[in-house]
Amino acid sequence: MGSIAKKGLQNYFIQLQQHPLRTKAITAAVLSAISDIVAQKITGIKRLQMRRLLLKVLFGFAYLGPFGHFLHLLLDKLFKGKKDTATVAKKVVLEQVTSSPWNNLLFMIYYGLVIESRPWIQVKSNIKREYPKVQYTSWTFWPVVGWINHQYVPLQFRVIFHSIVACGWGIFLNLRARSMALKKA
Repeated sequence: MGSIAKKGLQNYFIQLQQHPLRTKAITAAVLSAISDIVAQKITGIKRLQMRRLLLKVLFGFAYLGPFGHFLHLLLDKLFKGKKDTATVAKKVVLEQVTSSPWNNLLFMIYYGLVIESRPWIQVKSNIKREYPKVQYTSWTFWPVVGWINHQYVPLQFRVIFHSIVACGWGIFLNLRARSMALKKA
């Protein structure tokens, strides 16, 4: 069994080297699927909501993977691939004041309009109410991930590392929401 996993990992790395954008997009899609399946089960949904799952996979494939790919290439070009402490701090700050708020806002819009099929007025109201909390929570956690990512993870693996952490983060947020709902009940 170990040789099958090793061979699969080797093939994955070959694909990552030969087709980085496609591989990162597929990886983001798969991790989005895993996160949503676990989240649906944690929140007590008996039967998987396939529409929701497929739309989250689409978001991972069409947006998260490609956006992360190009973001990290751009950051590496802007900072000429440097990994000293000051440069890593600048990358993390730039990422946190640009892509973090943008990604959270875009996901909230996508989730409300596309996944939940809510009218814009409800989505807008939800964003006004929840976005500051979402972004604040994001800024308490993701800078640490960004620091590790820019300091220790090779460029070709940064989107993958970010996607794996995001998968866990999504599960954590669902656990937290479930816990809060149970306390209110």
